[in-house]
Amino acid sequence: MKKVVVVGAGLGGLTAAALLAREGLDVTVLESHIYPGGCAGTFYYQGYRFDAGATLAGGFHPGGPMRRLGDILGIRWPSLKTDPAMVAHLSNGDSISLYADARRWDERGRVFGSAANEFWHWQERTADALWDLAERNPLWPPQRPGELFNLAGTGLRWALADLPNRFNGGLLADAVTTLGRRTRHLSPEMKEFLDGQLLISAQTTRVHANALYAAAALDLPRRGVVHLAGGMGAIAERLVSAITAAGGRVHYRSPVERILFLNGRPAGVETVSGDRWPADQVILNLPPWNIADILGKSAPRKLRRLPPKPRDGWGAFTIYLGIRDGSALAGQPIHQQVLTGSSLQRGDSVFLSISPEGDLNRAPLGARAVTISTHTDLDSWWQLYESDRGAYNARKNQLTDVLLQSAEIAIPGLRDAAELILPGTPVTFERFTRRHLGWVGGFPQKSLFSAWGPRLGSGIWMVGDSIFPGQSTAAVALGGMRVSGQILDEIQGRRPKPVIHWGEASGPYAYQPAQSRRKQRN
Repeated sequence: MKKVVVVGAGLGGLTAAALLAREGLDVTVLESHIYPGGCAGTFYYQGYRFDAGATLAGGFHPGGPMRRLGDILGIRWPSLKTDPAMVAHLSNGDSISLYADARRWDERGRVFGSAANEFWHWQERTADALWDLAERNPLWPPQRPGELFNLAGTGLRWALADLPNRFNGGLLADAVTTLGRRTRHLSPEMKEFLDGQLLISAQTTRVHANALYAAAALDLPRRGVVHLAGGMGAIAERLVSAITAAGGRVHYRSPVERILFLNGRPAGVETVSGDRWPADQVILNLPPWNIADILGKSAPRKLRRLPPKPRDGWGAFTIYLGIRDGSALAGQPIHQQVLTGSSLQRGDSVFLSISPEGDLNRAPLGARAVTISTHTDLDSWWQLYESDRGAYNARKNQLTDVLLQSAEIAIPGLRDAAELILPGTPVTFERFTRRHLGWVGGFPQKSLFSAWGPRLGSGIWMVGDSIFPGQSTAAVALGGMRVSGQILDEIQGRRPKPVIHWGEASGPYAYQPAQSRRKQRN
């Protein structure tokens, strides 16, 4: 039986592990922390359960990656759709509710005017076309000749299926340009809104974001957002249950020291405590910098040539609030974004998420848990932390005040209602997630041709927000589905197939249940 070791219990790694365990492979997950989920985990503190990083859950719509994954694994997600997906507050004092249904057109027209409708029609048509392509073959970027051949054939059939609309709309031009080309004529208010939305979904703004990726990233509200009973960690907890139910193992407090190789292929994984786990395939649910440390001299050239710290990426400054009297939040949308300036990185773009009323897994009776976050640079925090702790703490207190002031634009009196105010910096994120320097969110999506693929070498794979398609629960789950499918293709000697068909009766991955195959082998 082939042995697979997954390093890191983030959603990408857990997805791959659950699917491979379901297919009868011997799967072990090694996690350094005491709970699963990574940046999409949920932690307990003083009676509250807070989402550590990610708070926005998408991909649960019919046909979406999370819905499909749940159907395959027999998981019933504890989810309830949130509509509007969020409310965005603009710096001019206006606000816009992001609905999934037809109300979105009236709302966008009210705030941005009917002149912007041409852009929104382009965005939705382009997003639909990209999802259509992904369903045919999402193996991007191609990393082997067979993948390139399949992608070329699929792309040609996709383009010819509706030739006038595909090309008259400039789809090929959008593949190599930024969204800035499509937004020059838009109002300052709409540009501010787009920048704020893309910063949380593509890690960059419209003048830098690839136009095609941006169209899909802006589609999140239309595809639907849900809240999960118990917090984002409920996804990871159910994936862990699926792994163990299929015979796999998940070990916590097991940080990995190195990968063992034999004849250029992985032979095992060794933890810091000296435990060794044999492996034919190793899946690393870690950022590239962490992977480079673990692989050492065996790391591929791309990893060995990484700069000492990310040049293009973000950290997060986060505040966790415990609100004892939940009546202060009555009627408030679950997710809100507040835009107060042009830099969008020094507290000018603030995202708030509130635990649903009555979710006793998140807060005591009558109380609510609130997470507030903003993008921040990495270097300045680490320079202060290492050279001047007093200045570090002063900056943390100052930014806490800035974020709370911004949050009170959406929720007046929030600070006074809080019995707990717990801030976290990139230093905090590294301590608890072990991500290099607290780097979060993956690479900014500036070019389709700079995207990272999952294959690092023979039998070595990367999953998580560093590989295409990047950040979000849906994206990392899709990446995990892709890697598990490619591993099964290699083991069974098949040509690569679209991973979107996982579990469909007529699809290429319509395998028999793992239990049935074990009986056949025995």
